[in-house]
Amino acid sequence: MDLQLTGKVALVTGGTKGIGRAVVKALADEGARVAFCARTATDVEAAEKELRDAGHDVAGSAVDVADAAALTDWVGASAERFGQVDVVVANVSALAIGSGEDNWKAGFEVDLMHTVRLCEAALPHLEQTKGSVVAVSSVSGREIDFAKDAYGTMKAAVVHYISGLAFQTAASGVRANCVSPGNTYFPGGVWQGIEQGNPDMFSTALGLNPTGRMARAEEIAYAVTMLASPRASFITGTNLVVDGALTRGVQL
Repeated sequence: MDLQLTGKVALVTGGTKGIGRAVVKALADEGARVAFCARTATDVEAAEKELRDAGHDVAGSAVDVADAAALTDWVGASAERFGQVDVVVANVSALAIGSGEDNWKAGFEVDLMHTVRLCEAALPHLEQTKGSVVAVSSVSGREIDFAKDAYGTMKAAVVHYISGLAFQTAASGVRANCVSPGNTYFPGGVWQGIEQGNPDMFSTALGLNPTGRMARAEEIAYAVTMLASPRASFITGTNLVVDGALTRGVQL
């Protein structure tokens, strides 16, 4: 199925690793032009080169998304470079797991406020194109697990914010949705680190999923790309859980 993304312009935060990198590639594979950012310049340069060598029209920038001015400037520069903005993907997380005050501050500034600031900066452009927002939340935002404190709370707040944004922008034709991944395994990711540093915890987490495995980054990226697509023209305000039946809660 053609997802009707050819020629569209997408902005993705945290686009050099894991889910974000898979989202950039998925959107580019569908014909979108993609601006992405991440904090580490060398990672940005390497990802940009690899994607361009594969024939994709991408632009990478080193941006700390907790810097409000830098994030807003990146949105404006990307819109100017590509001429429009059709899709915005708020993917970055501080991965602030724990109850310490530093974790609460990091989760607030990065997970929640980067999403808010990104959407506010992009909204005038999205209103012109009747575009869409997809924010990456987490199943930790809808159930109490080991990440229940700063991380889970901020991920729940992201879902609440995006749901409100969907209601606010529906009349203007802008859509807003969330994707909530379950445990996702990729090289250099959190779960690979846990596998190496705390194999008992990794084994326990793996055993909770009835599929017998964790998600792959590209599986989460498919959900993001589908929701971003004009094909999903009447889907807005939803939280799509992609967890292989890991969580037991029923969404009513």
